[in-house]
Amino acid sequence: MAKTIKKIPFDFVIENLHSLDPIVKPMFGAHGIYVGNKIVLILRDKDDVDSGVWLATTVEHHKSLQKDFPNMRSIKVFGPGVSSWQVLYKEDNDFEEKVNLACDLISKNDPRIGKIPKAKSPKKKKI
Repeated sequence: MAKTIKKIPFDFVIENLHSLDPIVKPMFGAHGIYVGNKIVLILRDKDDVDSGVWLATTVEHHKSLQKDFPNMRSIKVFGPGVSSWQVLYKEDNDFEEKVNLACDLISKNDPRIGKIPKAKSPKKKKI
């Protein structure tokens, strides 16, 4: 049986980052976008409050990013409280405009967006 390939949501993001040779990796029912060795975004389209484009950032950058993205907020899927991951919600009126801005910032290598993922620990061999 052939494996069906899930359509990448918000594929205009890939077009915007095309010159950076982004790598798309399926993850957790969404798609992670990598530029070089950094994960920069996750594209997620489900019927919930975390659907949209997730920004890979850190808490220290939230305040300055909030100036560019006033509707940005912590994702809820990981539980209550502040998360490093911030979402630009797909139902916001300025969603596409703000996602395009995020892509522009990524293209300019803005240090506030993007994280180098932790190295995976080697799998233990079964004896």
